[in-house]
Amino acid sequence: MIEATDSTFQRDVLDRSEHVPVVVDLWAPWCGPCRTLGPIIERVVEATGGAVELAKVNVDENPQVSAAFQVQSIPAVYAVKGGKVVDGFVGALGEPAVAEFVGRLASPVNSEIDDLVAAGDEASLLRALEMQSDHPAAVVALARLRVDQGDPAGALDLLTRIPETAESRQVAAEARLASQNVEVDPRNLDEHLNDLLGKVRQDEASRQEFLDILETMSADDPRRATYRRALATKLF
Repeated sequence: MIEATDSTFQRDVLDRSEHVPVVVDLWAPWCGPCRTLGPIIERVVEATGGAVELAKVNVDENPQVSAAFQVQSIPAVYAVKGGKVVDGFVGALGEPAVAEFVGRLASPVNSEIDDLVAAGDEASLLRALEMQSDHPAAVVALARLRVDQGDPAGALDLLTRIPETAESRQVAAEARLASQNVEVDPRNLDEHLNDLLGKVRQDEASRQEFLDILETMSADDPRRATYRRALATKLF
């Protein structure tokens, strides 16, 4: 929390809001509702762990700030983001309402790594993994790219960095199939799976291929569940 003044408002609020949202609490010592609201805002903002900052402005001592916000009654609270007012309220609210107000500002902002992953190209993904070698989204995205580039072994090596997820399992399955040069024609998918199903009990490679093909099928394809039950029947 900072005490902003007419002379520091540009730096402490407007400039700072380019990097983190700032809640501006306009108050005065004689204002009873301000004394009630003030501690609530301080607690709620502190609970964001730095995702939102608080600037308190004594309107009696800082008439320029008060005039800029066209304050007619206090307490008056405004949210400033990117140098602009984006939200606000007048009067003393309860803690749940204040928490909701601050929570809207505390929405997660993409980190530099998130932005690199969103870019999706190889250089960006490699840079993201230099910053965090086990970033799940970056690992999966680069592994998928390695499969597309014809490097399934590289994809599988990357995936060892992170715990298994549904998405990582799918990419791993694609990588294993690519490493075996398995290409399944969707038109012959059932025929291929049924052929493998006849071998899964004795042949571990056929069993793995069968599972990998199921893993790469659409999640809403009802045949996935049907073939998994068929596999369980064969094995057990």
